[in-house]
Amino acid sequence: MTSHQDADGGRTSPLHDAHAAAGASFTDFAGWQMPVRYSSDLAEHHAVRTAAGLFDLSHMGEIVLIGPEAGEALDYALAGKLSALAIDQAKYSLLLSRAGGIVDDLVVYRTGDDRYMVVANASNRDAVAQELRDRTSPFDVEVFDESDDIALIAVQGPAALSVLLATDGLAADDGALDGEDFGERLSSLKYYWSLPALFQTHPVLIARTGYTGEDGFELYVAPDNARALWDALTEAGTEQGLGLVPAGLASRDTLRLEAGMPLYGHELGLDTKPAQAGLGRVVNLAKDTDFIGRAASEEGPHPEARVLVGLVGEGKRAARAGYPVFAKDTANGEDAEVGVVTSGALSPTLGVPIAMAYVAPELARENTVLHVDVRGTRLPFTVTALPFYSRKKR
Repeated sequence: MTSHQDADGGRTSPLHDAHAAAGASFTDFAGWQMPVRYSSDLAEHHAVRTAAGLFDLSHMGEIVLIGPEAGEALDYALAGKLSALAIDQAKYSLLLSRAGGIVDDLVVYRTGDDRYMVVANASNRDAVAQELRDRTSPFDVEVFDESDDIALIAVQGPAALSVLLATDGLAADDGALDGEDFGERLSSLKYYWSLPALFQTHPVLIARTGYTGEDGFELYVAPDNARALWDALTEAGTEQGLGLVPAGLASRDTLRLEAGMPLYGHELGLDTKPAQAGLGRVVNLAKDTDFIGRAASEEGPHPEARVLVGLVGEGKRAARAGYPVFAKDTANGEDAEVGVVTSGALSPTLGVPIAMAYVAPELARENTVLHVDVRGTRLPFTVTALPFYSRKKR
């Protein structure tokens, strides 16, 4: 099993002892005790931007669909055309409600002719598994929640590829353990593609995906083999002088915020339609089959529905989730509340306050100056295009 209960009733990762030995501080995340930081949020954030960070993501959910109609079933259940994926390809998608709201955002891997793996957010694992069972019941497919049988480790940052290439025991599943074939295939792996591999003869799926805005890989492995893989990655990253450090959820949050990546429960939820969150392109209205949420997606959000924007401030005071956003009402000159911050932080990379917020659509144009109430003081923030940071802008 991936987890067990700790003394306080929270679930723990198969890597919990490794985190404790490394001096991690823990926090409750969707019922799991997960490392929030090891040394400092800033140090871990900067390591991912300049070298590499090692993350435990074993709290995520993995739901597997197997059957001759698995692709068609996912086309009906989700907003994208998953049947068009090639084997080993991945795709970001959305599970919508019939009203067009977001039940969860997902990454879907096609791992065989008739096999797909859906990766769900930890807090939505049970809901996603049940929805997929219900929605795919008319199809020739079986749905298995394999979350407890899969651990997930991520290596993110410019040195991520070098770390994996230096890790003893990693190999392509049809290549020699230390053969050049693995290095060549891993180096040429494209973004949002995966490589079936072995670690010390045990299966591991290596995907070139991540949630930090950097190059990186996510490795799916059996819980019993997770600690050995974590230790091997750590050894490779430190002994080779690659700057790899263990990184917690705090740095993961600031990294994804800089990269403009939405977080379920903050930017995404049942009351949010994809177009409001800038995810309209994820909903494939061109596919010639029906899917749950299609009619609502074709209708689109209300014209006055708030839309997601990036905000950049001055100084060092950050806007946090829940802080109200204001603008001058031109009719009477009074300040009117026009939105709310969903995520915010002082950007470690850029050195300025950044935030994502939902605001009235007429105020979503770039360079519009709004004000955020930061603990009683209204500070100016300027609407900017997302992401705040990208490797291309570097």
